[in-house]
Amino acid sequence: MNPSVAHAELIATFKRAEADAAHKFGLIKAVEKKGPKAIQAAVETAAKAAKRRDSYAKKLNILGVILKD
Repeated sequence: MNPSVAHAELIATFKRAEADAAHKFGLIKAVEKKGPKAIQAAVETAAKAAKRRDSYAKKLNILGVILKD
């Protein structure tokens, strides 16, 4: 596989993970009226999504791809 294609696929995957993490953090606000168990589940899900996003960011950083904040 061409390195630039691999980079593009990894960047696309990172962008999806970034959007997913933002969405999951938004869900925390949406479930705040449903009680502590719902909030805890949303927080755990958001943390996993953020960890996945950060993992892709680290891989891109290793490849020398600089991500804008």
